[in-house]
Amino acid sequence: MPDIRELLQNLPLLSGLAPDDMDLLAGLFRLESYADGSIIFGQGDRADKLFVLLTGKVEIRFKPDDGETLTVTTIDSGGVFGWSAALGRKTYTSCAVCVEDSKALHVEGKLLRQLIEEHPTTGVVILDRLATVIAERLRNTHAQVKTLLKDAMHPEIDQ
Repeated sequence: MPDIRELLQNLPLLSGLAPDDMDLLAGLFRLESYADGSIIFGQGDRADKLFVLLTGKVEIRFKPDDGETLTVTTIDSGGVFGWSAALGRKTYTSCAVCVEDSKALHVEGKLLRQLIEEHPTTGVVILDRLATVIAERLRNTHAQVKTLLKDAMHPEIDQ
C-alpha cells in the first residue's frame, strides 16, 4: 500500500507544506480505487468528502432541471473535486463519474475544516490553494455555458 504522506507531497494542492502539517493531513486522507464508469458521488448526494485525483480521469457533470446533462469539466491527475464538502455545503451540486479506472485520495470535509480551524497557518495555505482551484473551475464553466448557449440559440455560428 502506498504511503499516503508521500502521495500528498506530490500534489499541487498540498506540496510544500511543513512535515508536521503533512503528517496531520496524511492521517485524514484515505486512498480509494474506482472502476471506469463508477459514480463517485451523485448530484444532490450528501457532500461529505473532498477528493484529489491521483490517476485516471473523472468527469464532473451537471443536470439542470430543464435540460440535458452537461459535462462541466474533466478532472485529470492532481485535480481536486467535491469541494462542496470542504465548503460545508449539504449536498454536491454536480456528480463525479470515472471515465477511466481511477485512484483518488479523499478526506472528510468536516475533518478538513476542523484541521484548518485548529492549525490556521496551514489552513490559510490550503484555503488559498482551494480558492485557486475553484476560481479556475468557475472560469472554465463560464466559457462552457456560454458556448452551450451560443450553440442552442445560433447553431450555425462557428465558435
